[in-house]
Amino acid sequence: MNLLMIEDNKSVSEMMSMFFQKEGWNVSYAYDGEEAMDIFNKDPQGWDIITLDLNLPKKDGMQVAQEIRKESASVPIIMLTARDSDSDQVLGFEMGADDYVTKPFSPITLVARIKALQRRSQNNTADTNEEQENGHNSDEQILTDHFRLNVKTREAYLDGKLIPGLTPKEFELLKTLGQKPRQVFSREQLLELVWDYEYYGDERTVDAHVKKLRKKIEQVGPQVIQTVWGVGYKFDDSEVDNQK
Repeated sequence: MNLLMIEDNKSVSEMMSMFFQKEGWNVSYAYDGEEAMDIFNKDPQGWDIITLDLNLPKKDGMQVAQEIRKESASVPIIMLTARDSDSDQVLGFEMGADDYVTKPFSPITLVARIKALQRRSQNNTADTNEEQENGHNSDEQILTDHFRLNVKTREAYLDGKLIPGLTPKEFELLKTLGQKPRQVFSREQLLELVWDYEYYGDERTVDAHVKKLRKKIEQVGPQVIQTVWGVGYKFDDSEVDNQK
């Protein structure tokens, strides 16, 4: 696995390097935002995982995330930061991050998060390749009265209108909920199904993604991601006609 760690604290990088070496990963290190983009741009499609510190000199983590996403929509990004507020999480996800780890963190936890994101990314690629090899038509993989999700093009539509700008994790979240309309998923279930986190997940990751996903859905029509208080979330478009 080719990993790019963007972290201005060299002691953190040195600590993690021991764990990365144990896993046998190829790791490059950048210590400010400008150096990060120089390294990334040498081979934008060659990275399997990026860990990105939010507070960087020369160019901050939010700017770096935006620039990376312009070149690659699929490379998983884990944002590392000392900040721990919901607004910072949402902002990080808006900039294209797939996950959020708060400092100080356990090296074992970060390695587990990296493995989970990489595993999920590989599974998504394998599923798409298998569909193409078998000649399956996945244009309408998920279809309800008001909703259509295209697995092959990774697009989702509400009453024929494209839901704009879905990030990889937002798409997977919508796909997971949409596959089983009206079934309630707990946050723990969504962490395991979408992020592949069984023990290391933060439930606020789910809430932040749902919040951003809802905003994008509301740009084209009524809300179809419902909160089931005290439990979790469900997909339900049965009331769309009544909300128009």
